[in-house]
Amino acid sequence: MRLATNNARVQARDWMMPLLRERFAPMTAAELATRFEQAGLPYAPITRPQDLFDDPHLNATGGLAPTRWPADASSAGREIDTRVPLLPLTLDGRRPGVRLNPPSVGQHTEALLREVGYDDREIERLRQEGALGAAAD
Repeated sequence: MRLATNNARVQARDWMMPLLRERFAPMTAAELATRFEQAGLPYAPITRPQDLFDDPHLNATGGLAPTRWPADASSAGREIDTRVPLLPLTLDGRRPGVRLNPPSVGQHTEALLREVGYDDREIERLRQEGALGAAAD
């Protein structure tokens, strides 16, 4: 069982990848998908990011979570409600969801500066020097 763990497979990559390429090269992606499905082997074709929205596996398993992008973080110039892929892992049998939506530009600047040790006087100095944008906290 020399390939029983992920770590063992990573260590075997030098000899294993050429062997897999040779064996899989004659098959089409559809043939591989059929074989993987029949064997119950998890897989996913490598696609473009926008293709994730239509991925049958992600949609069937709740692998996409709703999120909202603020207007200043989207090229649309308005808030965008969309979905993002979740990490492919579970904790205590559950897949962690989105904890927070992406922040607006500068939304947590002062809190972050305080957390790393800046005081009010130093933060105000940074603001006066133009190192910080308008307060969005």
